Parts: sequence; structure tokens; C-alpha cells
Amino acid sequence: MANEMAVQVTIYLNESDQWHHRPLHAEILNYLRAENVYAATALHAVAGFLGRQQVRTGHLVDAGGHLPVIIVFVDTDEHVVRVLPKLKEMAAQRLIVRENVVIEQGSLD
Repeated sequence: MANEMAVQVTIYLNESDQWHHRPLHAEILNYLRAENVYAATALHAVAGFLGRQQVRTGHLVDAGGHLPVIIVFVDTDEHVVRVLPKLKEMAAQRLIVRENVVIEQGSLD
């Protein structure tokens, strides 16, 4: 149904971030899938920075696993409230942004 309200969460990571010796972005996606979150995507940046550090690009020899990875997911407010505590634990030192959005096409069913 168009014009349905939802919540979109964006998590800013580095590609070198880990959770129990595994890539954090993959572990977060696995967690979100296990929790039946409606939709989630991990985006690997070609350039960017986190925490006011220098800009990293895929062309820098010293990028060294520090390129940004962004995870975006969308679901109902109730579902987001349920999964956020674990995500805050997993990405404890990373930026997590939550915003209310309007579904313009499709639905969360």
C-alpha cells in the first residue's frame, strides 16, 4: 500500500569491522534476516570517511580495509525497536541513524 509509514535505519561501518572474528556487515545482515526484517542492503563505498577521519578511496594503497560499508534496512517501527538493541551492541562504536520514512510504492507485507 502506498503512503505507508515505516522506519529506515542506516548503519555506517568500516569494511574491517568485525563481530566474533567475522565481517560485521555480513553478521548484521545475517542477524536482520534471522529476525525477519523486511529489507536490508549492505553497500560497499568506493570512497568516504567515518568519524571525521581522512577520506579513503579504493585507489589509495593505504586504504587497508577502512573503506565505508553502509547498511540500510526498512521495517515497521515495532520491528526496528526490537532489533536495535542488538545492533547497538554489535556496532557499538559506529554511527546508527534512524528516520521515519513513507513507503511510496510497495508495502512491508
